[in-house]
Amino acid sequence: MTIAASSDGIVRDPEQLTRIYGSPGEQACVKEVDHVHPHYRKFIEHSPFVLLATGAAGHMDVSPRGDAPGFVRVEDEKTLLIADRRGNNRIESLRNIIADPRIALLFLIPGIAETLRVKGTARISVKDELLEQFEVQGRAPSSVLVIHVQSVYFQCARAIMRSRLWDEAARVDRSALPSIGTILADFSTSQLGGEKFDRALQARLKATLY
Repeated sequence: MTIAASSDGIVRDPEQLTRIYGSPGEQACVKEVDHVHPHYRKFIEHSPFVLLATGAAGHMDVSPRGDAPGFVRVEDEKTLLIADRRGNNRIESLRNIIADPRIALLFLIPGIAETLRVKGTARISVKDELLEQFEVQGRAPSSVLVIHVQSVYFQCARAIMRSRLWDEAARVDRSALPSIGTILADFSTSQLGGEKFDRALQARLKATLY
């Protein structure tokens, strides 16, 4: 039976959501803790990729962060450290953190269907001794995010299973999508990008990873 929301079919009342979805089960609640439990530490230490969500004054952002497994350092059960490596310098996430320190993280591990969700607050550190701890190939990051953990829990496998994210047979060939050079050329009326850009892209990315 369909539960009516409003004449336009849009749900605007949290109570309506509860009527639609019901309440979370015991398993969905007991898994959440306010610190990095040893079980959850294993997830973080094996993850080479995390999504960082931030928001401030109506400006929302989700930004990818990735490096060798364990690149997000568990300083203690309430503190995570993430080096901010080279990127496009839009620094939208960092601007948001300055305005509103609340953040959320979603950790993924190749081949593992469960993900790990972390909520907390972050501050941006440029202390020399901290930057030096995260040097790679002789290059220190521009800053390090120091995250105070408030909530940690695992997300069940359904989304990864439905998406077949780690299924080799579901992989999409890069040629099925427009190249980065094509996108830039179209958006800049051929002032940027193009075939020459595409030919040099992989070498440039490898040379500027850190």
